[in-house]
Amino acid sequence: MFKTIEGAADCEIRSVIRVLNARNVLPSEIHHQICQVYGDNAMGDGMVRKWVRMFNEGRENLHDEARSGRPSLVNDDLVRKVNEECVTTDVSQFLICPALSSDFKDFTL
Repeated sequence: MFKTIEGAADCEIRSVIRVLNARNVLPSEIHHQICQVYGDNAMGDGMVRKWVRMFNEGRENLHDEARSGRPSLVNDDLVRKVNEECVTTDVSQFLICPALSSDFKDFTL
């Protein structure tokens, strides 16, 4: 029985896929060997097949590619400012019926 390696980095498992693929090991067998060493939840069979396909297409990089998209703009300072602003904001401006604003004039968030 093999020792199980817990918490392996994704690039480590991908490097194993790359080596075994270079030795012409079938993707199903690669997945089986990865599960034996890294545990059943290390990487799914479909993901192993995807990486085998990418390596066969010439990919050499083991790391995730940078994703496009906006970085998160929410940080601790912004949350603090919003919280401070909510404390001083008059809730009546958020009411659907302006006639009710007099009932809530003393209520603040």
